[in-house]
Formats: sequence, structure tokens, C-alpha cells
Amino acid sequence: MGGKLTTIGFDADDTLWHNERFFRVTQERFAELLQDHTPLDMGADALAARLLDAEKRNLGRYGYGVKGFTLSMIETAIDVTDSQVPAHVIKELIVAGQMMLSYPIELLPHARTAVEQLADRYRIILVTKGDLLDQERKLAQSGLGEMFDGVEIVSEKTPAIYTEIFERHGDGAERAMMVGNSMRSDVVPMIEAGGWGTYVPHGLVWEVEHAEAPEGHARYHEIPDLGQLQGLIDVVLSHP
Repeated sequence: MGGKLTTIGFDADDTLWHNERFFRVTQERFAELLQDHTPLDMGADALAARLLDAEKRNLGRYGYGVKGFTLSMIETAIDVTDSQVPAHVIKELIVAGQMMLSYPIELLPHARTAVEQLADRYRIILVTKGDLLDQERKLAQSGLGEMFDGVEIVSEKTPAIYTEIFERHGDGAERAMMVGNSMRSDVVPMIEAGGWGTYVPHGLVWEVEHAEAPEGHARYHEIPDLGQLQGLIDVVLSHP
């Protein structure tokens, strides 16, 4: 493996396959189910804000993923209705969450090609956070699982976590690149760990994942889609 870069980490949700859009569809269903049970002055935006507050509050309890989101919907429904939400609404929210766990996996454009192109030349690691069973299900259905040299499903993505992962699976974070759609989780902490952080924007981004881009940093890059990844890596290797 020539050059300094030897290991490439990929985020999963909304980097390799669609994910956030299912949360948005379910949140719309949440609003529909509660529209007849909330105060008249509580519009959709206010309800969404209350749900987001619950999600943030519960991250430390439930972590990331569908199960925590479903519990946050139920908690919010109880709170905004002053504990008067009908049982059938709670049941519908549970069903909506269960449906999210059964949506088929749809790869994003260029995802398979990007992984295939790099798998023969670099160590390829999947680094994702969320519910263990759901992430394993999505990886299995994606058809990409056998291409990865390692899979890490973590509760959070921090500089320390990246340091540990890329020491175990590669030659350290300083010789690794993390590719993903979250500035907060995929890019910034990887750069802080000493590696390259490559941002691949996705049209839908959960508010929790927003962060300021490290503009001007030598190891920060942005590409419009995964079809540009190989070209970027060639540039990185030519200017180590």
C-alpha cells in the first residue's frame, strides 16, 4: 500500500444507503397521529421541536437508532397531551417504529462501486453507530458486508474511538480516512484524531449531526458523491 493512506473507514447510514428519509416519513406519521390530541396552538414545527428535545435528552439512555426514536415519540406524545394520548395512538407509534426496522435497504449512488474500487488497495472498515441488530440487518441486506475488513458498531463517534479503531484495524488514524455524511460524527472527530475526514453531503441530515466544517484544514475534504472518492484519494496520495 503506497503513500501514507492505508485504511479507509466508511459511515453507513446516508453514506452508503438511505436512512434519514425513513425517519422523516415516520415523523410525519407521528404528527398526523397527534394532530387531534395536541393543543390548538401547537403546530407541526413546535411538535417537531419537542420531539427533537426528547431525542437529544434520551441519547444517553437509548443511544442512536430506531428504538430510541420510537421511545422518544411515545414520550413526546405523552408529554404534549398531558398524559391523555389514547392507547391506540401509542400502538400506532409502535407499529410505525417496527416498520422502520423492516424497510428494504437501498444503496446510494456509487456506493457499491466506491467500496469495490478501494477494497483491493486499502483496508476497508465500516464504522457506524446505532442499534446493533438493526445495523447488522442493514449491512447484511446491503450486499456489501464481505467487502469490509472490519465492522465497528459504536455508541458514539469520538476522536478516542477513531484512534482505537484505526490502531486495531490499520496503521493508526494518521494513516486513515473516514468518509461520511455527518460533519459532527464522521469528519470533525476523525480530523481531531489525526486522520483525514471526507464529507459527502446528503440531502437530509438530522439536526443533531450538524457541526461547523473545519474549512482550511489540510486533512478536510468534501466531495459531492462517492463517485468522486477514488479521484480524491489519488490526490491525497500524491500530496501526502
